[in-house]
Amino acid sequence: MSEASAKVSEVLSKPEKFIMIHVEENPDMIFAGSGEPLAYLELKSISLPEDSTKAISAELCTFIQNKLNIPVERIYIEFTNARRHMFGYNGATF
Repeated sequence: MSEASAKVSEVLSKPEKFIMIHVEENPDMIFAGSGEPLAYLELKSISLPEDSTKAISAELCTFIQNKLNIPVERIYIEFTNARRHMFGYNGATF
């Protein structure tokens, strides 16, 4: 998970102190009619560079494939551009 945190920090060009990683294994998931290994990623970020999501997707899919041996065609990423006032941290919002 520390490698994933560093990778997300790198691709978003944001300090790692603002990166949170959560991994949840769910063997009951199915994708494209198959129970073969898969990954579903949610990437939420304030000021997400929407013109960079294709490049970010490529980097993260390659990372997941290399670390977890999940083929890139079995990885989905949901990108969310979070609004500053809708994201709380340290008793305030951004």
